Amino acid sequence: MNKSQLIAKIAEDADLKKADAEKFLDAFISAVKEVWAEGDKLQLVGFGTFETKERAAKTGVNPATGEKIEIAACRIPSFKPGKSLKDELNK
Repeated sequence: MNKSQLIAKIAEDADLKKADAEKFLDAFISAVKEVWAEGDKLQLVGFGTFETKERAAKTGVNPATGEKIEIAACRIPSFKPGKSLKDELNK
């Protein structure tokens, strides 16, 4: 499913115009990005948690040359599904 198909599904399920469903989806994505940028977490009970995780610096190896390289520390976005979502997927 791509973004336009998701917008059509939201519009159909929520009885909205596609333009309104697109505004909703864009606002939701923007809110999640803000939460991640602030290093905070967004918890939707029954669905899951969007949060930021810290990845420590480490030494890696270039597979082509075998040369060691330093990989900088960074923050990565993360989604952890909630129990009811996991249960729904594993019926």
